[in-house]
Amino acid sequence: MDEGFSGTQAANVVGITYRQLDYWARTDLIRPSLTDAAGSGSRRRYNYKDLVELRVIKTLLDAGIKLESVREVFEYLREHLDTDIAAAHLVISGNSVVLAEGDELIDVLARGQGVLNVLSLAGVKHEVDAQLVPLIGDDLPLATAR
Repeated sequence: MDEGFSGTQAANVVGITYRQLDYWARTDLIRPSLTDAAGSGSRRRYNYKDLVELRVIKTLLDAGIKLESVREVFEYLREHLDTDIAAAHLVISGNSVVLAEGDELIDVLARGQGVLNVLSLAGVKHEVDAQLVPLIGDDLPLATAR
């Protein structure tokens, strides 16, 4: 749909009420990318990317994340995410929202503080194997043992 989606269509697709959508737009949580409201009688038009972001907002809220925290999450993502939000991986645990980016876990609600490194066990195995090659040659019986 080149002309985008009306507010009613967007709300229906995402699974929220039109009132929620209107509130989120008026309070700058998410503004429609195609056409914003410009006074009485004007219509907002949302694009597909907006629908994805709206669904992420709904999912975070459904997971128990407070609206003010959702705002912080989106502020952080918009400032720090170089790719489309659909490519991001968020981990939700209790009241925490963590962005999984490469081999790092970033606490979004702590404004990027509390970065954790993800340890790839396959990477550790590869490093051990690489060190064993000079010792015992290409025949690595331990590398295939599980």
